[in-house]
Amino acid sequence: MSSSFDPAEHKLAPTRYFEDFALGEVFALPSRTVTEAQFLAFQAASGDNHPIHYDREYCRRHGHPDLLAHGFQVLIQTAAGAGMFPFMVEGSLKAFLSQSSRFLAPTYAGDTLYPTLTVASLEPQRTTGVLTLASRIHNQRRMLVLDGEQRYLILKRPTAAS
Repeated sequence: MSSSFDPAEHKLAPTRYFEDFALGEVFALPSRTVTEAQFLAFQAASGDNHPIHYDREYCRRHGHPDLLAHGFQVLIQTAAGAGMFPFMVEGSLKAFLSQSSRFLAPTYAGDTLYPTLTVASLEPQRTTGVLTLASRIHNQRRMLVLDGEQRYLILKRPTAAS
């Protein structure tokens, strides 16, 4: 048994504080091809039973080439937890304050989504700061399908006086 091992020190990334972030810094999230199985899982989880999300023939009759993803099914691709961000702030994150989004183009079964989070603003406060991340998703055709933002309350680096 090794007495020098401390599970609390087993981290994927060093803690970053509010001051450690820079405007324009980009956090890429894993790309994902949206499959029919994901449509069915989202339908089960959300309870949304509109046929535009699971009936191909209904979609075609209404002018869509395939199953149309629910906006929230697209939005969840920007979950910060899919990337390194939560590991960077696990010691400094105080709150997830808000999220907003605009759905700019349809997403269909088979589309591949490429989400990114970009530091859009830094609003310092006394002991914390508000970090705003622009959330964007492009598809395989380079079309912007989602534009939004996420706001987090992040601790400032502790000082010797605190």
